[in-house]
Amino acid sequence: MEITFIITLIASYLIGAIPSGVVLTKLTGAGDVRNSGSGNIGATNVYRTAGRKLGVLTLVGDIIKGVIPVIYAVSFVNFSIEQTAMIACATFLGHLYPVYLGFKGGKGVATALGIYLVLSPLSVLFAAVLFIGLVWIWRYVSLGSIIGAAAIPPLVYVLEGSLPLLFASLFISIMVVWRHRENIGRLLSGTENKFKV
Repeated sequence: MEITFIITLIASYLIGAIPSGVVLTKLTGAGDVRNSGSGNIGATNVYRTAGRKLGVLTLVGDIIKGVIPVIYAVSFVNFSIEQTAMIACATFLGHLYPVYLGFKGGKGVATALGIYLVLSPLSVLFAAVLFIGLVWIWRYVSLGSIIGAAAIPPLVYVLEGSLPLLFASLFISIMVVWRHRENIGRLLSGTENKFKV
């Protein structure tokens, strides 16, 4: 079981590290998204620089790569909740620090969403309502992402009652907020880009 867990942990990181936005924009001839807009590999930048369709596909791809390792840990092998939490974190870190891109990745929101869809679907529902409401009112995806991420740990703990999942969600949320530190600076200065439908 330990060997299985270690292999799964490594595989989870490698799956999380797949850069959906970079792959999709290159395959469709839209160039390298890292050289456009904000330079971020996530769905928002792909949406802004390569169009709605690729933006949505990037979002779906990043969510799916969060789902796959965690659903495997939960449904197909007998891993403990502590091991499952570690696999979730490894998957998330893959997106933030992908080996395929010299460890320069995205902000992790969509991949975290995929992880939580498996670990705590109700938490996702409540956080999604908060995210959509904030983006609808103020048109800042970054603001919705930051507040949504901050709301997840208490939701996970209340709804799931698991300390390992709480610690994993705290780690993920702190990293999401940290990766948005430049956005926070722009929000405070009033220079952050608004989302246009």
